Amino acid sequence: PVKASAEQKITIFIADSGLCSKAPLFHGWSTELKKVIDSSTSKEVVGEANQKLIQLLTNNLCLMEPTSRAQTMGNLIQIIGIESSSVKQKLISSVLSFALVQTMEKQSDLDSLPIALQLYDVMEKKLKKVISKTSDMTICQKWHLDSVQGNVVPAGLLTEYVESMKHGNAINSETGLMHTLLLKKFIVAFKPPESLLKVLGQTWWNPETLDGRSCDYLHLLIDVFDLTVCGANEGSLAKSFRTLVHFLFQTHLNNPCHLFKFLSLLWSYNCNLSNQLNRTVSAVLQTRALYLGHTLLASLSAENRNLVASPSSPVVISLVISLGNPVREVRRGAIACLQTLTKVKGSIYQVVIDKLVHVAEEVIADPTHLNQALSSLFEELLTPSKPRLRHEKLRETLENFLQCIGSAGRPSYVAHNLLKAFEEVNGEIVLSKLLPLMERLLNKESDALLKDEALMLHLILSKYNECSAALLAKDPHSLNVFINALNNSTEVYKGLPPLQITALGQITKQFFAALPDGKIQQKLLGVLFDLLMHCKNPACAQTISSIFKGIVVDAEQIAQELGLLEKSQSRATIHETRRQKMQQQRKTQYLQNTEPDSLTDSINWQRVTLILELLQHKKKLRSPQILVSTLFSLLSRCLDPSLSEEGSLEYTKQLVLNCLLNLCQKLSPDGTKISKDVLDEEKFNVELIVQCVRSSDMPQTHHHALLLLGAAAGMFPDKVLHNIMPIFTFMGANVMRLDDSYSFQVINKTVQTVIPALVQADDEGSAETKQNVENVVTKIIHVFVDAMPHVPEHRRVPILAQLINTVSAERFLWTLLLLLFEQHVTKTTSTAANGEKEAVLERDIEFWIAVCCEFGIQEQLQSFINIFRYLPKLPEDKEETADAQMKMRTTTSKARKPSEVEQLFNLETHTAKQLRHFKFLSVSFMAQILASNSFVGKVAECDRSEEGLLQKFEQSLLEEILCYINVVAHSVEENTEKPTAKFWRALLNRSYDVLDKVNALLPTESFIPVIQGLLSNQLPSVRRKAMDLLNNKLQQHKTVCQEHQVKLLLNLIEELLKVACCKEKEVEQAINRQTALFSLKLLCRCFGTKHEDSFVPVLASAVDLITGSEEEEHNVLGSALLCIAEVTTAIKAMAIPQLPRLMPGLLKTLKKQKVLLSNEIYLLSAVTALQRVVETLSHFISPYLLDILAQVTHLTKIASRKGHSSQLDLRLTSLRTTLATKLASRVLLPAISKCYDKLVTANQSSLGPLFDILKEHINNVEKEQLISHQSELTLFFLKALDFRADHLEDSLDQVGETEGHVINCLVAMVMKLSEVTFRSLFFKLFDWSNSAGFPKDRTITFYRLADCIADKLKGLFTLFAGQLVKPFADILNQTNTVKTDEAFFDSDKNMEKSCLLLQFVCDCMNKIFLYDTQRFVSKERADTLMMPLVDQLENMVGSEEEYKDRMTNHLIPCIAQFSVAIGDDSVWKPLNYQILLKTRHRSSKVRFSALIMLLELAGKLKENYMVLLPETIPFLAELLEDECEEVEHNCQKVIQQLEVILGEPLQSYF
Repeated sequence: PVKASAEQKITIFIADSGLCSKAPLFHGWSTELKKVIDSSTSKEVVGEANQKLIQLLTNNLCLMEPTSRAQTMGNLIQIIGIESSSVKQKLISSVLSFALVQTMEKQSDLDSLPIALQLYDVMEKKLKKVISKTSDMTICQKWHLDSVQGNVVPAGLLTEYVESMKHGNAINSETGLMHTLLLKKFIVAFKPPESLLKVLGQTWWNPETLDGRSCDYLHLLIDVFDLTVCGANEGSLAKSFRTLVHFLFQTHLNNPCHLFKFLSLLWSYNCNLSNQLNRTVSAVLQTRALYLGHTLLASLSAENRNLVASPSSPVVISLVISLGNPVREVRRGAIACLQTLTKVKGSIYQVVIDKLVHVAEEVIADPTHLNQALSSLFEELLTPSKPRLRHEKLRETLENFLQCIGSAGRPSYVAHNLLKAFEEVNGEIVLSKLLPLMERLLNKESDALLKDEALMLHLILSKYNECSAALLAKDPHSLNVFINALNNSTEVYKGLPPLQITALGQITKQFFAALPDGKIQQKLLGVLFDLLMHCKNPACAQTISSIFKGIVVDAEQIAQELGLLEKSQSRATIHETRRQKMQQQRKTQYLQNTEPDSLTDSINWQRVTLILELLQHKKKLRSPQILVSTLFSLLSRCLDPSLSEEGSLEYTKQLVLNCLLNLCQKLSPDGTKISKDVLDEEKFNVELIVQCVRSSDMPQTHHHALLLLGAAAGMFPDKVLHNIMPIFTFMGANVMRLDDSYSFQVINKTVQTVIPALVQADDEGSAETKQNVENVVTKIIHVFVDAMPHVPEHRRVPILAQLINTVSAERFLWTLLLLLFEQHVTKTTSTAANGEKEAVLERDIEFWIAVCCEFGIQEQLQSFINIFRYLPKLPEDKEETADAQMKMRTTTSKARKPSEVEQLFNLETHTAKQLRHFKFLSVSFMAQILASNSFVGKVAECDRSEEGLLQKFEQSLLEEILCYINVVAHSVEENTEKPTAKFWRALLNRSYDVLDKVNALLPTESFIPVIQGLLSNQLPSVRRKAMDLLNNKLQQHKTVCQEHQVKLLLNLIEELLKVACCKEKEVEQAINRQTALFSLKLLCRCFGTKHEDSFVPVLASAVDLITGSEEEEHNVLGSALLCIAEVTTAIKAMAIPQLPRLMPGLLKTLKKQKVLLSNEIYLLSAVTALQRVVETLSHFISPYLLDILAQVTHLTKIASRKGHSSQLDLRLTSLRTTLATKLASRVLLPAISKCYDKLVTANQSSLGPLFDILKEHINNVEKEQLISHQSELTLFFLKALDFRADHLEDSLDQVGETEGHVINCLVAMVMKLSEVTFRSLFFKLFDWSNSAGFPKDRTITFYRLADCIADKLKGLFTLFAGQLVKPFADILNQTNTVKTDEAFFDSDKNMEKSCLLLQFVCDCMNKIFLYDTQRFVSKERADTLMMPLVDQLENMVGSEEEYKDRMTNHLIPCIAQFSVAIGDDSVWKPLNYQILLKTRHRSSKVRFSALIMLLELAGKLKENYMVLLPETIPFLAELLEDECEEVEHNCQKVIQQLEVILGEPLQSYF
């Protein structure tokens, strides 16, 4: 107020009154007010007074007692919080706010944080209002935060603040500045509590462990950060708020580690389900914090960035958690931060950061992709089959993350969400590292658990899966923890399911199967059954039932749970079997006499009943036969008379019977007999089942028992010749092991006595009897084979030879071989050490070959045929179903049941690996024996009388081999992506070895009839393989065949033609026809030149194929075309009669462009055929030459495109060369002329290849012949050179391309002409270009031609160029837009054509000047050309780019070379002066070009330019001050380069 005004007097009066003197807050105010009034002007008094008032209030508050001060400050905050309307109220609010903030700053009470929170709540509302309404304000820099010094509010600012409010501005710049200044002082005022200072050095600021004051401080810090960052983004005060952000960091987060820990808290706190800070972090605040963090990370030094990316910092963990946020922008900000950390090398988190940055787009689009990315990253570590390249680094990274999850110091919400991110990362490492955390959480009281911790427990339980199952065997503690979880039925947190349900859910089929130890499975089963017995929760019981249905259980484990597992004992002899029966009867009697109490006490019937209830419908059970004895023992206990009073056991009986029935159905699904290896008949106690029927009164029990008896009747029927096998079993186990003559005779006598009787029964009996006898003989052979390892070595071959001779080698030798192979695969290989396996195999093969050679060659071949028939009946792998296996092994001519066939290789008792080994061994043995000396010697010893029969066996063997190869090849295709692919390829190669061995055994005389017979086979695959054999033979044909052998081979032509010409798809496949044509081609290649007559029908048939009206397979047509090519080359002139049919058909094929382009091989075949025909019959193709040229040029154009093979280019090149060199000019030139006329209208793009053919023809033709056709060529070229003039509206680029081919061809002719001939031609072309009445476009063509000729003739061209000087000058003047306004060309493309013409003219002159050695540029010619050339500098025809290109690449080099060619300083001076005059042109582009021209001229003249320098300097001086900066700058560069060229400094001249 104005001094001595009423307002001031009232103020002084109130200050002197008792109101102020008695109030502690205003103590001393009267004195201070008078001092201010006396020392200040009227304008300054308001600001100074309020400043003093703030200081007085602050001091008085500080002098109060803490309790009184806190109460007073709370009352003042309430006053400030009241919405102000008048100027005085707003001023009072501001003064009190500053006083409170300064009081907080000066006091050190521990209770200041609650006051700060209350005060900030009031300040925040006002600050947010200021932020929202300061978008258009103008801020005075005088009161900017950086300009205000000291701890006192500037009096001037207070004065301006009051004045602005008096004018009615509610929200103004002064208000904003006051509030930002207040916030700055507030930031200094509140301080962290001591309890927080103690934990600042820890990795995590964990709200869960902080006290209330620390949480209040963090709450306040987050609030201030949120407000300042919000204000820094928008409004006029944004700069001030940015300063406040920096000030906040300097005051409270000055340490970079503390700053990033605070940011990490903001990034991850939104995941906290407990909210200890009583403050939510919005997605907007989180996003802003992330982008601020990105900026800070980018600005960090390398050392600090390494520290931030280390495990001691929470940054990386918090960013990974943020990537799981549902808000896209949050994930984008987190990715941005991670991208800055990719520069950190050596960080333990580097692999994770690189991976997440690599999949940034996917993670930003989908938050669930984070789990997939981490899973795929650590899959390499957690999958044992993966290569161990980065395992150590990945392990260290993963362990660090897991350590963070399990760490006691980190917040539980961080661990929970990090565990969610690693939800799909499973394995032993993960589970083992999380077990301590799980145990710690389980030991905590449920009331003390946070929700995040409870959820963590469930997540850790989910880590018990198939990937980590192996840990339960390695670490018993992990199993105990899991069992504890299974037994924990309490709720760990309200609303969440019990841990028991979650733990039960982890026992899946995959998890149970992955448990490596049966004892672990056994223990878990026991826990499940105990839970089932004791649990009261129906959901738990239902879950256990579902688990048991899903898992695959070993029957032995169930038997142990039932508590009555009995070990099965083997019975070697009949006496031992009878002794076992007697013992069992005594045991039954003993059980009947035993006290009932001891029996019932040993069995928990409730538990057994529950297990049986689960077992009765169990489908997934391994080795179910083990349970049979246990169940019968249980049944025996149930039938104990002492337990008859307990009615509950009746239900148990029914369960036992039902379980036995279920086992029978598993062991024999079709109800037929099962092998003894699966279940011993003695273990199936039918008497007990009958006793159940007799002793029970329950109809349900009767029903179950009768069903079981029905199943047993089909499984254990009496067999024919049942007592024969025990005799041979006894003999194999005892007699054969003795090495004495008597024992050997006993064996022979037994074989000779018993087996013939069997054979006789086989011959005389029914079909069923025959099959039974065959099974028994197979069993007998099996006994002998099993006994072989124990038989003395020198006895083995005689014993087996005697046996097989007795049972018929033709029928059973193959059975013996297969059983020997099975024995080696099963027993010998498993017992031999790794180093001895090869030696054992070699010894066994020698033994097998010795056995085989005891028999005739026909019996051996028949055995090999039977083996090849048997092998395809085996399944590909063991996984196939029993039904499929039976079906594959019953494809014989006799009608018999599958169960009656003795399995030579029992799939159920062998592994898949043994099955593959068996197949491979069988084929490998045949490959070896066929190449053995003993076998080949037997073949060589055969009489001629046996050759016919032997040939028949060999043909049958080839047929079976080919069929088997077809089967194996199919398996190779089916198993390409499986682990067994290598085996199938090896088996296929070994099968081909057998084929080669049989093929090698056949002499040519036998080979050809065999192939002829195979070609008549009904199977297409056999016919194809026969042709493949023939092709291999022909391709390996090195020695000269005898004449009779050639005749035999030529006899195959008729059979092959039948296959090739057969068009019925049901009879012959396309691949067979293709193979037949290939065979004919190979026959022609080998024998065609000497037996032309034999292949004339082949050519006729092939021509029929390509000219036929019916649609054919393209591959067949391609083979026919290749066959035509080969036959035509071989028979030469004899192919001429077929030309009238062949050439039209061939050209018709080539015209099918769409079909050819879709089939590269078909196209290549057609081109090859045409090339061979043209090359062979070049003198007879003139009627078709025009069409040939058209097709060749078109195909060449197509082949030039990408995507075609180089082979096609080679064929087309060869074809063009053949046309150019083999045909006479009188034939070729008219055809080319006609083809040009045809293509120029229909297909201009193909003209290039046509002129390439003509060019090659001209290059190869003799000079004399060229001269004789010169007039014809001249007329043709004049017509072709008119291409541009005839296509005025076409694209200049396309026209130029075609014209280039024409000119190149013409230049090739020019190079062969004499000087006289060329002179006349050149002037004729010159006259042609200037002919009246024709388009001026001819001038473009002529000067382009002149340019090319000048380039080729070099200095010689100056002899003819004299006539061009005047036309050059005229063209330069007529196309200069400065000199004429008339267009040179009457076309819309005048500009483009003029530029093109100038380009060719400049280039032509440049070459004339460049190669001038005869002083071509005389003074007169120089005068004629100089001004037109120099004036072109200002010719702006064309676009800016065209002008620049013309100057740089054409005109300037031409003028420079022109100056060199002049060689006269008297002409240099006017030339230089004219160029200098262009530097004063009004266009900066011209001046720029003139500068470049001067530099080029100096570069050419070098030291000769010194004489021209004086007149150049003034012009350069002007250019140094040119109005165009580009010209001025370039002038400086020119002067510098002139100094280098001339060797003198020029700066002194300017």
